[in-house]
Amino acid sequence: MWLFLFLTLVSVCCKADVCPCEIQELCQQIRDEKDFEVFVFDVGKKAWKSYDWGKVTTVAAFGKYDAELMCHAHSKGVRLVLKGDVSILEMVDPANRTAWITSKVDLAKRQFMDGINIDIEQEVADSSQEYYTLTALVKETTEAFHREIPGSQVSFDVAWSPKCIDRRCYDYAAIAESCDLLFVMSYDEQSQIWGDCVAMANAPFNQTQSAYDQYLAMKIDPKKLVMGVPWYGYDYPCLDFSQEGVCSLAKVPFRGAPCSDAAGRQIPYSFMMKQINGSLSGRLWDEVQLAPYYNYKDQRGQIHQVWYDDPESIALKVAYVRELGLKGTGMWCGNLLDYSNNPVAQEQSRDMWNALMGCQDAQC
Repeated sequence: MWLFLFLTLVSVCCKADVCPCEIQELCQQIRDEKDFEVFVFDVGKKAWKSYDWGKVTTVAAFGKYDAELMCHAHSKGVRLVLKGDVSILEMVDPANRTAWITSKVDLAKRQFMDGINIDIEQEVADSSQEYYTLTALVKETTEAFHREIPGSQVSFDVAWSPKCIDRRCYDYAAIAESCDLLFVMSYDEQSQIWGDCVAMANAPFNQTQSAYDQYLAMKIDPKKLVMGVPWYGYDYPCLDFSQEGVCSLAKVPFRGAPCSDAAGRQIPYSFMMKQINGSLSGRLWDEVQLAPYYNYKDQRGQIHQVWYDDPESIALKVAYVRELGLKGTGMWCGNLLDYSNNPVAQEQSRDMWNALMGCQDAQC
């Protein structure tokens, strides 16, 4: 009940802000629907100034609110949406759900934003009370945003596969029916490793491909699916490094699995593109997983194996997106490229943006 009272007070006390844009029309919400979605997560600061705005259609603001970003996005006809994250247990109470949704709608209005991206990655058991609560939350949020902000967009982030990944047993078909888009996080696909505990691609092509077949088999509209790709990789310290180049990992369990990608650490694309030049191997390509990787030795002499995605591996996946007629692509996250004035970095960043459209050349 305390959550309901608090959010109600916030809703009542906070009235619409004055438009911060020099051109007042830029505070009008974006309603245009694009044929191909390019969904960008932004975690703050000013990297967004270097984004390829000719490709972006939606930015999910996961950092501190930036009025300058809102004005710029709207000047390009691009949506800027809120982050929505809340405890499912708290949302079991309908009054709490209503209060939370009301607070988010009011916040979107005050900040002249265009919707919300619901990012809830909590464990939920199949057919539990939380299972039905989550679906209700998405449905009620979508109804409220569409009613209060006509043309607004409500999206929901889902695991790379609907098969209870990380014990996230959601009603994916009902959630898809209840919102505008599912952003499929086609990365961290080694969060649960059930076989050999070895370093592998963050998002192997065949595994990624089969997961979309699973979503579509649930009769989910392909035009509601956006494929998210990683602009980061995993650096794995090898316990053992075989002559065949197999990197054995320490066993770090996660949500029931005996091994996971938590044995490594996430590193941004910008960092890898500098590190690879001094690596033991240079860029290598795995013909089975259709993904690049490289090996390097740290200061203590331990070998590491780094798996990542680059324009070649991403373009292959985006070609599949277009083949299936999915709604579009996106990434986590836009901040992970090198946007400096270095000519090599500029070319690398341009190629990553082009790959989101399924091509690997400057003419994209």
